[in-house]
Amino acid sequence: MTDLFWPGDHRAGPVMSEAALLGALVAAENAWLATLVAAGVAPWAAATELGTLVGRADLEEIAAGAERDGNPVTGLVALLRSRACVETARWLHRGLTSQDVLDTALMLCLRDALAAVRRDLTTQVRLLVELIETHRAAPMLTHTLTQPALPGTAGRKFAIWLAAVLDAGDTLNAVPAPAVSAGGAAGTLAATTELTGSAQTALQLAEQWAAALGLAPAAPWHTTRSPVTRAGDALVGCCDAWGHIANDIAAGIRTGELAEGSGGGSSTMPHKNNPVLTVLLRRAALTAPPLGATLHSASAASVDERADGGWHAEWATLAILARRTVVAGSQATELLTDLRFDPASAAANQAAAQGIYDEQQAMSTLAGKPPAPDYLGATEALVDIAVQRAHQYLKETS
Repeated sequence: MTDLFWPGDHRAGPVMSEAALLGALVAAENAWLATLVAAGVAPWAAATELGTLVGRADLEEIAAGAERDGNPVTGLVALLRSRACVETARWLHRGLTSQDVLDTALMLCLRDALAAVRRDLTTQVRLLVELIETHRAAPMLTHTLTQPALPGTAGRKFAIWLAAVLDAGDTLNAVPAPAVSAGGAAGTLAATTELTGSAQTALQLAEQWAAALGLAPAAPWHTTRSPVTRAGDALVGCCDAWGHIANDIAAGIRTGELAEGSGGGSSTMPHKNNPVLTVLLRRAALTAPPLGATLHSASAASVDERADGGWHAEWATLAILARRTVVAGSQATELLTDLRFDPASAAANQAAAQGIYDEQQAMSTLAGKPPAPDYLGATEALVDIAVQRAHQYLKETS
């Protein structure tokens, strides 16, 4: 896929695309029908592979028709029934409602997005550990409120980035596994219970549906939207971490301490080597939080047993946030892979800074002892803590 409005969108490939959503919708319906057949609720004559009945060529028709019903599921089901045999058409979608299918399809798409982001986070942890070990003791001036602060090291700078990525990874890993939404028309599984004659059997069918799709089982969550907001928050947190790194790199590029492996050109200034990946990561970090906020607003708008607008606001918002986070994850990995650090420039900048040892002098006088050879405090120990945490993270996620 490509998107002129969002350079780099192609990095996300089919993740959370229209084609992916259509495929997930069909997969959800297909797995439910197969579950009904396997359980003896629907006859064997109803069994079929629904994926052979619709495809990309039907996207425009389904998308345009979705306006009529407020969601794409109703039109998809009608199209499938028109192309299926009599028994398949009769049993297709029985026991489900449109929200069950759409929410479950969104979770299938979200699962792929989360997996892609997790892979990039793991790679970034390894890259940052390598940067730390390579440049651990290299002098690198610290800054507070944009001004020179105290002596520092590149190892500590990279360890701060590492901690941000690890925090994002921990938050992402704490998100519950994407789950099916199986509640029926009003979230009570009434139709499935009627079909099977047993509430317990209806619940078991929902669990079997989840297993067939590789999703987690769950109680109906039509108007309990934490499965969406928690995932959204984790995606925003990833963009926060990459934005922090990008901001530091942008500042380091100005001082000559850092550089992208290969920057971008200018249409009018041939000498330019623009830090494009840095800029694009900052873009993602700026736009992700409002998308997360929209998901929370939508969740807060939930009402009764089916939200009247809040639910509908989630779909595109989640898709945009997920795709942009996948793109940013790929860009952050590339940026860190090729990042260049100039120890000589960093050392010169620190040596030229004025007043950075004034606090050390004051502390030494207060303690009644001569100043130490350096003024790095617990820097080494703090770097070690970050590296040890990284090794544990890699062990747990491998």
